[in-house]
Amino acid sequence: MTRIPVVSRGQMLMGQAARAAWAFPIVGVVVGAAGGLVFLGANHLGIGLAGATLLAISVQVLITGALHEDGLADTADGFGGGRDREQKLAIMRDSRIGTYGVVALMLAFGLRFSAINELANSLISTSDEYDQTVSNTSAVAVTLIAAGALSRVAMAAVWYLLPPARSDGLALSCGKIPLASVIAAGLVSSLVTFGLLDGESWGVTIAAVAVAAFFMYALAKRQIGGHTGDVLGATQQIAEIAALLAISAVTVAI
Repeated sequence: MTRIPVVSRGQMLMGQAARAAWAFPIVGVVVGAAGGLVFLGANHLGIGLAGATLLAISVQVLITGALHEDGLADTADGFGGGRDREQKLAIMRDSRIGTYGVVALMLAFGLRFSAINELANSLISTSDEYDQTVSNTSAVAVTLIAAGALSRVAMAAVWYLLPPARSDGLALSCGKIPLASVIAAGLVSSLVTFGLLDGESWGVTIAAVAVAAFFMYALAKRQIGGHTGDVLGATQQIAEIAALLAISAVTVAI
């Protein structure tokens, strides 16, 4: 899930990753908090909201090693360029990036930047006092944490609902995710985000992430009949964008 060393290479056993899915939202909290802290620090130093937003996204990419972005690009290339299931899977395994992947990444980064920046501008514009400004920019960090947690529950849900698309590969080696892990991930993320977001934002964001997860489930099932590691990475990206846009839309509307 990240480049942070926790388990030494070679010690992960079959099924451990699947059983650990309950902790996916906790990983999202860590990644989101890191981005939020960088945003707060950059804004405090006077870098500006746009620069702070880009730095926040950058540190998140560094922590995850762009694993999810790579999955999004590979999925876009495979689903967009493959004629049949076998070719789609072959393209997704190819490390080279194609036009569909480039476009997908451009849109993904653009939407993430726009949602965070719009949210920050909306919050700051309603503030006249310095202390209130600090509080409002902190809300951006809260948003990144919530989006990080909820988007990784979407990964667990799609993983559970779809079988592995290949007879080999990372998705198969990680094992079948238990339903209990999915439920636990959902409860953890719900508790975390309910404490961070107000009632309206929480409900709208949960709904947006659920729609994103269902979209990726239906798309992957139609395209390749199952999931791969790339599909799960793409699910995280789409769900995170959905969460950020939902929170931004509700906040701006208020």
